[in-house]
This record gives sequence, structure tokens and C-alpha cells, in this order.
Amino acid sequence: METEKESILFENLAISGKLKRAVKEMGFVEATPVQAESIMPILEGRDLVAQAPTGTGKTCAFGIPLIEGLDNRQEVVLGLVLCPTRELVIQTTEELMRLTKFKPSVRITPIYGGQNIERQIVALKKRPQILVATPGRLMDHMRRRTIRLEHLQFLVLDEADEMLDMGFREDIDEILKSVPEKRQTVLFSATMSREILEITRKYLHDPVRVQITRKEVTVSTVEQKYLEVSKDQKLDVLARLIDVNHFKLSIVFCNTKRMVDELTESLQARGYSAEGLHGDMRQMQRDRVMQRVKRGELEILVATDVAARGIDIEDIEAVFNFDLPTDCEYYVHRIGRTGRANRTGVSYSFVSRREMYKLREIMRYTHAKIKPTRVPNVSEIEEVRTNRVLEELLELIRDGRQLHCAELIEKYLEDAEHEDVTTLDLAAAFLSREIRSEELEKLKDFTAVRSDRQLGSGGHRRILPADRNATRLFLNIGKMDQIRKKNIADLFRDRGRIPARKIRKMELLDKFSFIDVSSDCANKCVKNLNGIRLNGRKLKVEIANGGRQDRGWLSKKQA
Repeated sequence: METEKESILFENLAISGKLKRAVKEMGFVEATPVQAESIMPILEGRDLVAQAPTGTGKTCAFGIPLIEGLDNRQEVVLGLVLCPTRELVIQTTEELMRLTKFKPSVRITPIYGGQNIERQIVALKKRPQILVATPGRLMDHMRRRTIRLEHLQFLVLDEADEMLDMGFREDIDEILKSVPEKRQTVLFSATMSREILEITRKYLHDPVRVQITRKEVTVSTVEQKYLEVSKDQKLDVLARLIDVNHFKLSIVFCNTKRMVDELTESLQARGYSAEGLHGDMRQMQRDRVMQRVKRGELEILVATDVAARGIDIEDIEAVFNFDLPTDCEYYVHRIGRTGRANRTGVSYSFVSRREMYKLREIMRYTHAKIKPTRVPNVSEIEEVRTNRVLEELLELIRDGRQLHCAELIEKYLEDAEHEDVTTLDLAAAFLSREIRSEELEKLKDFTAVRSDRQLGSGGHRRILPADRNATRLFLNIGKMDQIRKKNIADLFRDRGRIPARKIRKMELLDKFSFIDVSSDCANKCVKNLNGIRLNGRKLKVEIANGGRQDRGWLSKKQA
């Protein structure tokens, strides 16, 4: 009978304190199976070939040994990670950068097609020690001699089967023939085809072999949904979903302890009964939180994956992936918290546009259909809150606690000055004041701008400035142009020639942005900025179809 392998804690690994600290901040405590079997052999300098499906923690499996063994004093390419797609290049680069958080001298550069090659050449002049690249674009740089690999010490072929399926075999052969023979090579593949085995025999030296088999994944009692939302709108969307569904107990998963603390505090500030749970909490604190859950005093539990282990609560109605998990297995564990004891449950995953590839990986891994859904609109939330208040009022009526107030109202209405006011008018006014909170008012603009973006529905979106004395301007640049709010503020001040106090509010989206400026200088900004070049791109600045609060419709086609 096969014995269960002993778990490995990252804090017990023979790696530097800075790397342990970075891993801890990423929320990782215990190694996944592929990490547990791969990290030590790679740290020992062995070649390795691992059969492991996507989403099992492969990046840390090779990233931790790569960064630990790197001589960051050198200014040449020492490590190369080959990936099949630009999405995986970006994902891997971001993960490696998180691992090097406390090692700022380690420089990592992504190299992939679809990005301006001149921009990549500029980045390469900063002398990175690690490259994460697609084979095709790497070959372009090698032909231009803008990338040299004669000092390479560590090579990773990630998702090698995907690279072969995409027709990169010749590029892989050429790259592997051009790098130093004395190097360490690591190969990860979901399948072990004849071609993969041939590459292994030809280019790896006495490799350690690791095989991670995927467990059967079925969560049939959970309805799985996702919403495409930006980072800064997640809290609003979470609040809406909880309000409109009236969930009595939900668990919200975050990837880091810091995010758990921040989100818990934000939810409490909005009046929700919420508590956080993460690895830095003392056992006494954990016990107090769990006792509140069992007594029915909590409606929202915010937790990290590690902290949620061992929790056995049967009546969780909904699971929210506030952050998408880094490991597909974590997704299965998360949503399995609901839909227990023959009950049905629902899970919601919040996904940004750049994270859609992660969602597709999870769907491939789980063989599940995660359906898109939309953000509840204001009228739906208003209806739910109205019904909730009416139910509370009916309870008061059943208990007879309204009788004294009824007498006061009758006496008030006897006044001739109010002869046109009925008891129904007063009841409606009280109800309106109860449900039309400031929070509900704030939701209106968010609904108009975001709700019809979720599933690509038709119609127009209202784009309004922050106040009546401001005009909203449209810019054809956004986050994908590596632009930050500070860059736009500097641009308007320096090139638009307006004082900083004239800039009111900004909304930075992926492909475009909006900025509210004082109405008396809007035309000046358009004149001074329209047509100038920023980061090599011709800037387009225009008033957002009127831009004033009484006008300003932006069609979905324009956006």
C-alpha cells in the first residue's frame, strides 16, 4: 500500500530568510505535492523532469531553487524560463517577482510576442539575470543579438507539451543547442509524449523523475459563477451579492493575510458582521472567531487557504474567491466549503480581464463550467432591502409594538396643515428613508458604468463627472500602456499646463481612462494634449461626449 508522503513546510527548507519571508507574504505555508518532490532535487543541482498538470504550483517548484541559487552580483542572463504563451510568461514573471520581493538586486524581464520589441530591448539593457520568454520572441532577440545566453546556468521548459503542440519544436532545439552544455535543466509537462521523452533523453542529464497525478474533481452540488471586475470594484460587488442574495453565512477567500485584514476592516466599516482568519492569528483568536460562527453571530468569514484548513462548517451558503487562487487544487478546496450535507451552494470568482487565462486553467483542471454572471443593479438591491425592512415591520405589527406610534401619527395628521398627507404617504416616506442610504446612492454610478460590461449587453453607459463644475475627458491610454494615475496627473500639469488643483478625479481602466478637470480648463487640456506622443503612442484627448453631469453618454462601441 502506498504511504502518504510527509508534508513539507516552507519555513523548514534550507533557503535564505529573505526568500522564506517572500513565500510567507504570498500566503504559502505548506508545499504542494509537485513542490515537495521538486524543490530539494533542484536545490541540489539535479536535472528534473516532472509530469504535473497546470495549476499545481509549478512556478514556485522551480522558482524557489532558481532564485536561491542565483548569483545576483552578476549582470548576465543566468536563468531562462521558456513558456508557450504570453499569458503564461506574464503569470510566471509576476510570481517570480513576488518571490524576489526582498531581493531587489534580482532583475526579471518578460519576453513575448505582441509587445513592442524596442521596449523589450530597453528592458534588456538593465541587464536582467532571469528571462521568462516565449520561444518565438526569444529567437527574434537571439538573431538580433540583443539576448546572449552564453552564461546561462539554469533552464526551465514549462508546459513543454503545450510548446510542442504550438509548433515550437524547432525553436526549442535551436535554443537548447545554443546554450552552455554545462547547465541545469528542468522540464515540466502535463503529458509524457514520445517527443517529450525524446527531448528529455537528448538534453537532460540523469534527471530526477517526478509524477503528480490529478485527483478526480467533482463539486456537483455547487453552482459556480464568475464576474469580470476590476480590483478597485471588488468590495462593492461583494457587498451587492451578499445584500441581494441575503446570504446568512459566507466565506470569502483572499490570497494574503494583509488582504484578509484589509477586507475584514472594510466590511466591518460597512456594517457587516465579519471576521478574518489567517496564519498570524493566535489560537485563542481563532477559537473566538469560530465560536462566533457556531453561535450564528457572523455573516462573513474572510480567510486565507491555509487558515481555512480544518474548518468544518456545514451551513456556508456561498463561497467568494475575492482573489483567484494560485493553485487549481485550492479552488476545489475553497468551493467545497459550501454545498455540504446534501445542500446546494454557490461560488463566485472575481476575475480581472488579465486573469481570464487563470479561470480557463481552473475550468480545464476541474472539468467544470464556471458561468459568467452580472453585478446586481441598484433596483434589485433596493427591492431586497425593501422586502427585508417590510418583514421587520410586520414582526413589529404582530407584536403590537406599533400601537403607540399609530396614535401619534393619527394625532399629527389631524392638523389641518397636513390634510393632503395620508398614513400611506408617511409609511412610504419612512421606508424610503430606511432603504435609501448613502451607500445605495453611491451604487448608482457604478451600476451605470460597469453592469453592462460584464456580459457584453447592449445599450449605453452613463459617464458622469464627480461634480457639476467638472468636465470629464476621455483618454485613449490605460493600464495596458503601463500608465499610472501619477503619470496622467503629471501629464496634465506639465503638458496640459493646468494647476494640480484643477484635476478632480481619475478612473484608470485597461485600454482607456477618464479624468475630471475643472470645466474652465477642459478645452485648454484638449488643445494642449491631443496628438502628443506618450510612450510612443499618439494621445487622443476629447470631452466625453459632452462630459457635463447633465449630458455625457458614452456608447459601448466607443468604449
